[in-house]
Amino acid sequence: MRRALLATSGASALVVTLLALKPHQLPALQAGSRSPSTPAPTSTPSGTSTSTGTFTGDTVQTRYGPVQVAVTLAKGRITAVKVLQAPDQNGRDQQIAAYALPRLTQEALGAQSAHIDAVSGASYTSQGYTRSLQSALDQAHA
Repeated sequence: MRRALLATSGASALVVTLLALKPHQLPALQAGSRSPSTPAPTSTPSGTSTSTGTFTGDTVQTRYGPVQVAVTLAKGRITAVKVLQAPDQNGRDQQIAAYALPRLTQEALGAQSAHIDAVSGASYTSQGYTRSLQSALDQAHA
């Protein structure tokens, strides 16, 4: 009986602790709409351009700091994405960036566009990354 009580109490405490944590969620998605200053990402189908070169995306301000990327294209295909700016104000920001940015880069290389999945736990960084990447791709295809 005592073990069951301890196990139940421990599980309850764990659930309460997990529920108390606030995930990084996108405010625009919470509200169900985009702010007027936040344009919806658009995609340019790969293969429609023969752009070659490196294009720097806009700096996107997120809740935790700026995100900016530069994309390198060869004959219209994404060959590299370099992160120029990422949130790094504290150890947690650095940890999230170290985890999320390589995954976002791999997603972008695989998708050949800015339409990539966000990294769980790094929603703001993911949003900034995709918006900056899309602005760089828009410059390449302009």
